[in-house]
Amino acid sequence: MRFVLNGQERRLPRPDPTRTLLEYLREDCGLTGTKEGCAEGDCGACTVAVGRRGGDAVQWRAVNSCIRFLPTLDGCEIVTVEALSAPDQPLHPVQQALVDCHASQCGFCTPGFVMSLFALYLSTARADRDQVVEALSGNLCRCTGYRPIIDAGVAMFDAPAPAHWSRESAGGTEARTRLDALRRRDDETLSYPGFHAPRSLDALAQACADAPGALLLGGGTDVGLWVTKSLRELPPLVYTGEVAALHEMRRDATGLWIGAAVTLTDAWPALVTLCPALAEQAARFASPPVRNSGTLCGNLANGSPIGDSLPVLLALDATLELRCGAQSRRLPLGEFYLGYQRKDLRAAEFIVGVHVPAPSATAIVASYKIAKRVDQDISAVSAAFLLDFTAGAVTTVRLAFGGLAATARRATATEGALTGKPWDEATLQDAVSALARDFTPLSDMRASAAYRLDAAGALLRRFHAETLASRPLRVTGTTGQIA
Repeated sequence: MRFVLNGQERRLPRPDPTRTLLEYLREDCGLTGTKEGCAEGDCGACTVAVGRRGGDAVQWRAVNSCIRFLPTLDGCEIVTVEALSAPDQPLHPVQQALVDCHASQCGFCTPGFVMSLFALYLSTARADRDQVVEALSGNLCRCTGYRPIIDAGVAMFDAPAPAHWSRESAGGTEARTRLDALRRRDDETLSYPGFHAPRSLDALAQACADAPGALLLGGGTDVGLWVTKSLRELPPLVYTGEVAALHEMRRDATGLWIGAAVTLTDAWPALVTLCPALAEQAARFASPPVRNSGTLCGNLANGSPIGDSLPVLLALDATLELRCGAQSRRLPLGEFYLGYQRKDLRAAEFIVGVHVPAPSATAIVASYKIAKRVDQDISAVSAAFLLDFTAGAVTTVRLAFGGLAATARRATATEGALTGKPWDEATLQDAVSALARDFTPLSDMRASAAYRLDAAGALLRRFHAETLASRPLRVTGTTGQIA
């Protein structure tokens, strides 16, 4: 494995496939500025910046090091808080702004805030308050004083560019040269017992055929917790992140194609372009460091009943492309889920990508999420709806829910209560009543069964009210005001 750490090239022979970047930084390198807070990608204390070649530039993104397996960062540059300024140099503008705004309290979470802001600093010339809040939505401060941290995030752009780690130097010739030196030939694969990173679709298909018991690994935002929280011993890993074809994303006349290795950070804006009504769901899906590692198709493959992308893509009638050996097949997403954690996925078969049809020009689409927090929380109930009319009657309806059953799925009885009917109060009442025929929810730590069913009905009523008013009832900005 070859990578750059804080400006210096590192080479590791056969690192443990499930050793996290956080463990390596703290235990092997003594870089203890990067903290372990939760070991599940929630608190942000372990945040680092990762640079990767993208076209003619270097793309910098914040990543949770606590759940990112070390071998998946082959060919990347990693920056920790220790590298932002040397003892005999001025503080980096990000650090100086935090000092000036009195933004460090107990200090444990501060390095993670620094690195999330650092990634934002490298990726944009100026950010407003809302953009800073979004960048920090994956960082928790248990002292609760977010205001000065946000102030620092806005103020850091006013400082003169630093001599080191400016936007120009981080994406310039020197940085590109460091990463170019790590590039592997097309026929050069990082592979050793327990870890294999094929570089083509054919090689991936062969790897799956050769080791049908292997675990396919994308961003690791789910699989990482199997190691850090469940302490599971994993089978050999086949990493999909080096397959160029899986990073493809393209728009055509029928819709949007998203490859299996496309990150959530890249996939959600493309979905919002296809369907602007998904903007709030995109903003509330996990946090930037999680979205920077995790993949959309990984969320689909995991198949959690509370995976927020599943209702969205079910409502949009998405189709998966699956491959086994040289054979490919297309499968509607709704047919992929057979039961809790059971999928129609054959031995040695893997997801190549997902096709999302563009809604018709007359269709109305909405997506909702109910959780205890606005940012970075798991849903109690999520829903996505698509509705179309002809002559005042409902002709096309797809209502998909998460959190109400063992899998995310469509409410077929409720759809039947709407089809062919006028979109009026009487029809709405019948549809809400039909939800009890579609779902028998469970009670758990997030919500009771009764709450979930009531919430599903309330979301359908909200959708009805919004379609009649043509005005979404949504919280906007950071003020908490209702739009």
